[in-house]
Amino acid sequence: MNDAQILFRDALQSAYGVLDWPPEPDGDIHRFHVPGDKSGSVNGWYVLYLDGIASGAFGSWKTGGAMSWCSREPLDTREAEQIRQRIDQARRQREAGQQRRQQAAAKYAQRLWGTSRPADPEHPYLSKKRVHANNLRQIDDVLLVPMYADGALVNIQRISADGEKRFLFGGQVTGAYYVLGDVSRSQKVYIAEGLATALTLHKLSGSPVVAAMNSGNLAPVALALKAKYPAHEIIIAGDDDRMTEGNPGRRFAVGAAIKAMVKVCFPIWPEEAPPELTDFNDLVNWRADHEACQ
Repeated sequence: MNDAQILFRDALQSAYGVLDWPPEPDGDIHRFHVPGDKSGSVNGWYVLYLDGIASGAFGSWKTGGAMSWCSREPLDTREAEQIRQRIDQARRQREAGQQRRQQAAAKYAQRLWGTSRPADPEHPYLSKKRVHANNLRQIDDVLLVPMYADGALVNIQRISADGEKRFLFGGQVTGAYYVLGDVSRSQKVYIAEGLATALTLHKLSGSPVVAAMNSGNLAPVALALKAKYPAHEIIIAGDDDRMTEGNPGRRFAVGAAIKAMVKVCFPIWPEEAPPELTDFNDLVNWRADHEACQ
């Protein structure tokens, strides 16, 4: 690697952790595995140019956003304009590639859904969480959770018998969600982080509940629902990751509520509740077991 490649990799590593490969300086979008993401995923992307003033950009499709990089300050307006054009080209390449992947994933999701069968009420994940199958579907022993955006099926979360969860490769996640109940016929809607919590809240409240499927998607989903249903009371039912440093469940839920200007609530833990309980599904199941032992 030359000096510019080393500096660029240092910038990547400062954002994502140790990377054991040299960045390709060919001006094309390249994908890479982000340390800490699920094995086999390639959510990271970068583009690097070495001609003229060395510059590039990088980011993660999972977390969103993009960062630009330059080996030095431009000497004049010509170099500054060259960098601007490169970053703009990288943005267009990234967006076009993302759109192609999302379209392909949406078509695959529709095929999967069309060839699946109603979920087995005794599926191991549903049994463990003690929730109903609702309108979920199944292929072999894999549970299928549909995710919609603007009324269209755009992705599917697949849940294996052992509880491992995966989205379709390249599928839209940001702003997509699974919905229980008819949001248009209610004045109140809850947003939960995960499927089990959503199914639990829907059964308890009778209100529509939307599953954002991960904590980082709470804000985009809340904003989408508020734009579509401005008169609704929207409540984020957050997780409370009390045993995890920084409590990401509570942090993301509060942040999403502030960003979308909606309400937020959390489980209220009895004194005797074990600290490893984190969400409304945990609380309901613990209470059932606790009362059964009284």
